[in-house]
Amino acid sequence: MKISILGGGSWGTALANVLAHKGENAWLWTRREEAAREVNDSGTNARYLPGLALSPNLRASAELAQVLRDTGCVILAVPCQHLALFLREHRHFFPVRMGVVCASKGVELGTFRTMGQVVGEELAGLEPRYAVLSGPSFASEVVAGMPTAVALGCADPELADFVQALFSTESFRVYVNSDVLGVELGGAVKNIMAIASGISDGLGFGENARAALITRGLSEMSRLGAAMGARPATFMGLSGMGDLVLTCTGDLSRNRRVGLAIGRGKTLEQVLAGMHNVAEGVKTTQAVHALGFKLGIELPITGQVHAVLFEEKNPADAVRELMTRPLRGE
Repeated sequence: MKISILGGGSWGTALANVLAHKGENAWLWTRREEAAREVNDSGTNARYLPGLALSPNLRASAELAQVLRDTGCVILAVPCQHLALFLREHRHFFPVRMGVVCASKGVELGTFRTMGQVVGEELAGLEPRYAVLSGPSFASEVVAGMPTAVALGCADPELADFVQALFSTESFRVYVNSDVLGVELGGAVKNIMAIASGISDGLGFGENARAALITRGLSEMSRLGAAMGARPATFMGLSGMGDLVLTCTGDLSRNRRVGLAIGRGKTLEQVLAGMHNVAEGVKTTQAVHALGFKLGIELPITGQVHAVLFEEKNPADAVRELMTRPLRGE
């Protein structure tokens, strides 16, 4: 069966490589023709995964029609803030009742839609069968074959069984969770907390502060999820606590690197100008900050990250305000 992976960044390429290495008929769509040519001719994606070799079985193309022709399943790895427009413009390529697995993490700015809601609304009438793949997984480690476990949020048992079997290998393990919303929210909000952790580390505030941010970040994530109808237990799993710990502590985390640079004195514009990969947490901070106000939920870490990124607040003052909030029980 042909599997189409849409998005030639680090994560889309890594997922495509898992399938190709396993022997699946994996096709990767890249926005740039030269990127597709590099994958096909050299077996590399040096822009996003420097120094790593890809499976010789992986095929790539910049022609979306070619990648989606006769496909059996679509993996979406398009940046979350661009996903709606991408689907709107290209929905005529998608078959009816297609299995769609989203690998993008975030909440849409302005509409507050999760990626599942984006897919459902933008592909309305095509009845897409939806799943979301999330969890602690750096793309470079996945390509290198290092052990990785992720969560698959899917309420369709047949699709869940298919995707779980499709991706699972000796080094890539998939756990199914029917709480699609919880899996999506964990993957989105952890990026905000990674920026906060990076800011703290950039300021030199140490391990204690980072541990506090991770723990209170989990509380914040769970509070938002509960208000939106997700299951609290989901946030204790791979797509919640697992991804939160990884992105708040790992040097490969793009969102943590954004926070580190800001904590060390750079502006957001300077940081983003020097990045190839998209740091989804930046726009997600805007979306979740506004969503918290809409729902009347207290999200103090998100609020301070928003103030630092978009309101020119001094990072040290933001951390100080978090530490001097009114005392309360845990």
